[in-house]
This record gives sequence, structure tokens and C-alpha cells, in this order.
Amino acid sequence: MNIGNYIIAEDENIVVINKPSGLYSIPDRKQLEQNVKDLLIAKYGNIFTVHRLDAPTSGVIIFAKNETAHKYLSEQFENRTTQKTYIGIVHGIPYKAADTINAPIAEHPAKNGTMIVNRNGKEAITEYELVENLKRYSVLKFNILTGRTHQIRVHCKNIGHAIVCDELYGEAQPILLSSFKKKFNLGKSVLEEKPLLNRLALHAHRLTIDVLGTTMTFESPLPKDMAVAIKQMQRYM
Repeated sequence: MNIGNYIIAEDENIVVINKPSGLYSIPDRKQLEQNVKDLLIAKYGNIFTVHRLDAPTSGVIIFAKNETAHKYLSEQFENRTTQKTYIGIVHGIPYKAADTINAPIAEHPAKNGTMIVNRNGKEAITEYELVENLKRYSVLKFNILTGRTHQIRVHCKNIGHAIVCDELYGEAQPILLSSFKKKFNLGKSVLEEKPLLNRLALHAHRLTIDVLGTTMTFESPLPKDMAVAIKQMQRYM
């Protein structure tokens, strides 16, 4: 994989990546999966982790090229002064068109690698806004004011509107055009329908952060698979 094809911006202090869904941000515990950090180390040598995205989540992620930038950027994530905006497709239509979810999150006591809303957990705050009502689905914009593991995914499950294709917190079933398009037919030479979307429908769309004294905003457009799924829903729902 040529990580250079996914670079949004870079200078002597930072490199910003448009991470594809399915690629780990950093090495996993077994260090068996390909990941952004190792690919950047192979390209640049020294690379420092500032924050992470879940492997199935696509979008903007920033790394530092030196210790000074690493400390400067990391402190902003710790102090919650960054602005992080995500776009997601969820099941159903939220009762409120915009709301703030303030629900603490803790590790699941029995399921390793998953999280739950728990009053004894760490503070977790997610703002959401309805972008589009698609009958059976909704497009939501999220701003996260804290950075807990799986925060958006856990909060969406908690309000009864799990992220589409979320195998941990919702339904893993892919979105099929046949599920909502009337008179759907496969082509004569096609044996099996190809899903419109078969990965977590969550995308880190925008990050605003101070880079050594200069406020910068980095954006990643909605990936093709999510954009196509939304377009087909708009057309047939």
C-alpha cells in the first residue's frame, strides 16, 4: 500500500492522512495488521501518534514528525481544544433533530474490546445534528467533545440508532439496494448482489487544530461507498 496516495497535507512538523476504512491507525496488540503509523515510519523514519481512529472508521487523522509537534498537538486532544466532526449513517430517525449525548463510557465487563454506557465510566459527550432523513436511515453529523474509545458508536447504540454496519454495537448486515428498491433485478450474468455498503458507516470528516501557533482545518470528503449508498437511498426511498 502506498500511503503517499492518502496524504491530505504535510510539512516539517505534521502529516495528515485520509485513512481508508479497514486500516488500523497504529499497530494492534499482535502487530499483525497493516497500519498507518508503520507505513509512515517506512516513509519518513520518525513518526509520533497524536490520536487514533477505529480501524473501520475512515477519514482525517494527524501524526507528528517530531517530539515538539507531538507534545503540542497531543495536549490539545487532552485539553479538548480540537474540533472533530464526523459524518455517519444510522438506523432509524432520531426523535430530536439535534441533541447532546452526555453519557459516561466504560469497558464492557465481559466482552473484551467493547465499551458500554455506565454511570461509573469516564465522561463522554457527543453532539449530533440530523443532516438528512432517509426514511429507514439518517445521515448525522457528530461533534465529539471527548475522545473515548468507540464513543460515537456506543452513544448511537445507547439512543437506539446504531451506526449502519456496526458489527460490535448494531447490525453487521450490509446495505443492499434490493432491500429498498422496488422491482430490483440482478443482471443476467450476475450471480450475487454486491452491497452498496458493507463497512462501518462512520467517517472523520473534519479536524481543526492549532499547529504550532497556526489554526488549521483538514477535511476529507465523504468516501465513495458512503456517498453512493446515500445517493441510492435518496433516489429510492
